[in-house]
Amino acid sequence: MGQMHAKSTYEMKKKSVCAVETAAQAIFTVCAFFAVAAVASITLYMIANGVPALWKVGVREILFSTVWKPTAEEPSFGILYIILTSIVGTAAAILIGVPIALLTAVFLAEVAPRRLAAVVKPAVELLAGIPSVIYGLLGIMILNPLMYKWEQALFAGSKTHQFTGGANLLSAVIVLAIMILPTVINISESSLRALPPQLKSSSLALGASPVETIFRVLLPAAKPGIITAIVLGVGRAIGEAMAISLVSGSSVNFPLPFSSVRFLTTAIVSEMGYAGGTHRQVLFTIGLVLFAFIMIVNVTLNGILKKGDDGHA
Repeated sequence: MGQMHAKSTYEMKKKSVCAVETAAQAIFTVCAFFAVAAVASITLYMIANGVPALWKVGVREILFSTVWKPTAEEPSFGILYIILTSIVGTAAAILIGVPIALLTAVFLAEVAPRRLAAVVKPAVELLAGIPSVIYGLLGIMILNPLMYKWEQALFAGSKTHQFTGGANLLSAVIVLAIMILPTVINISESSLRALPPQLKSSSLALGASPVETIFRVLLPAAKPGIITAIVLGVGRAIGEAMAISLVSGSSVNFPLPFSSVRFLTTAIVSEMGYAGGTHRQVLFTIGLVLFAFIMIVNVTLNGILKKGDDGHA
């Protein structure tokens, strides 16, 4: 009787565990489905609202023209300079911000004493919690006047340069570089701390210096997490609108360092409130271009990550 009772109890527990696992699997499947459905619905919505203007105005006129005058008597909807500004601005922000963020992550994970890391870490996390409009306001109060002084010094006596008061591409790049720092730092640091301690100890035991261990062993081993951090940082830089709209000048010009420029996001934000008709449709096309831009960047970086993993394997 005791054996039969134990057997029945075991079977009941087994059935209960199976039921819990089945329910958990169903919940996970539903959540995954909603995630895929959200991406698919956003994609279809952007295509449905962004493509009509391409047919109506013309792909060449929108994507390869440089004149943006949507409210003129004879409107022009060229966004080439806006696209170039987003590409140049994002790339420059990544080139400036990512090395600083990676070195900071290495410092926090491998170099800094615990007391110092306990001070720096909350400061980095605080950067992530600051609203983007605050970055823009600080840029207006601190960065733009400094950029204007440089502009006056560099273009003193110039008869062709249009002075921007410091609201230019360079100011926007610096703000974006600062804004991506906490994302890249936190994820990269977590990736470094998640590495097996045997990697570091083995490298040091083989005679490698601490610096060689960091750059030739730890960083390559943490590459998947670092690339994920960079992808999220790129997404933050591409999708930012409020801060750069305050510090970039929001004029459609070729993306030169001391030129007032407009990004894809700021073009939508600054004009969607009053746009109508074809103008509004073209703004949705700009959103479609921005969406495609983000997708291309993510696919490219994930391809690099996969290639790196295959080579490592």
